[in-house]
Amino acid sequence: MRRRSLESSVLASAAYDPERRILELEFTSGDLYRYWIVPARVWNELLDADSKGQYFASHIRDRFPTERVDPP
Repeated sequence: MRRRSLESSVLASAAYDPERRILELEFTSGDLYRYWIVPARVWNELLDADSKGQYFASHIRDRFPTERVDPP
């Protein structure tokens, strides 16, 4: 997955795998989470959102199976 930096006070970066429909979000806290079964539409809307953090809170958080990714 190719990671993109985001201009957000909540999200530092994001990556998306369209074949597996996995969204990875890195938060400004350094925490990294993986979201499963995420439609490409959600990825595109996140990138286009004026407020990435607000979009995350309204359309991603608590809506998809989630896994915290431990640092290597």
